[in-house]
Amino acid sequence: MTAIDVPLPVFEDVVAAAGRIADCVRHTPVLHSEELDERYGGRLLFKCENLQRVGAFKFRGAVNAVRVLAQEHCTSGVATHSSGNHGAALALAAKLSGIPATVVMPENSAAPKKAAVARFGAEILYCRPGRIARERALEQVVARTGAAIVHPYNDDRVIAGQGTAALELFAAYPEIDAVLVPVGGGGLLSGTALAARGQGRAIEVVGVEPAQADDAWQSFTSGELVQLDAPDTIADGLRASLGDRTFALVRQYVDRIVRVTEADIIAAMRLLYAELRIVVEPSSAVPMAAIMQGAVELRDRTVAMILTGGNVDLDRLPWQEDAS
Repeated sequence: MTAIDVPLPVFEDVVAAAGRIADCVRHTPVLHSEELDERYGGRLLFKCENLQRVGAFKFRGAVNAVRVLAQEHCTSGVATHSSGNHGAALALAAKLSGIPATVVMPENSAAPKKAAVARFGAEILYCRPGRIARERALEQVVARTGAAIVHPYNDDRVIAGQGTAALELFAAYPEIDAVLVPVGGGGLLSGTALAARGQGRAIEVVGVEPAQADDAWQSFTSGELVQLDAPDTIADGLRASLGDRTFALVRQYVDRIVRVTEADIIAAMRLLYAELRIVVEPSSAVPMAAIMQGAVELRDRTVAMILTGGNVDLDRLPWQEDAS
């Protein structure tokens, strides 16, 4: 039996995850800007997961996975590979449950993300950049420690947990017509799509990714899973490729995937600071970049975006580097 033969998660799994993690996740705010509405011709909503614990939506999936493992009496700890946010989230979730965590991180991970993983007490093992190097290093960790793998996205427990952000969003704004979600490994996009399909009405679900890391677009377009090793994009949280679980969910429930340029990501990141007064990671800005490109119909529609994280190096803001 292959992994894809195992039944995929469903809407009820997202609901169950919401109940499981309700006591420890933040119910993050949704921002709105009349100026942006007027500029782009629709009603835009921004779900601020950059204000979630560890500064990213990743805490939702990580704590759901750890709590499921706790119910199964896992005592050998947990391990994962991550460019930063999932690693920090798993480190904190493990710490709260009193179990050890090991995180494999690429050497080129952002400094604030390295610091966050260390701050929450995980053991860090650095590796060369790229999916293959990360996966090989994680195999070594598991062989040494016996830890349970909590994959950063291709894990049903993680997918269900990530979907709780959208569940909150739809509960607060049932009039939403479309939701735009950054896509790297596809855990958030898959969970969001499950949450949307459980609402009993048509909600357009759109994945957005950098054109320089467009494996999800290639996979979605071709119908075959495409995996890139080490794509080069400023959106470091979106360098991962879809897994077999997330690809299956994306094919089934996502309406389309659009691509954005590096320049538009930087411009969107700056615009969100100027209009909403929040600093987000480049990965968080890709949905706004899609809006700026006119990739989504806005007229007479309410369109929501999930701002996925705020762990950015304030000494290296991209528009400052462009000006230097």
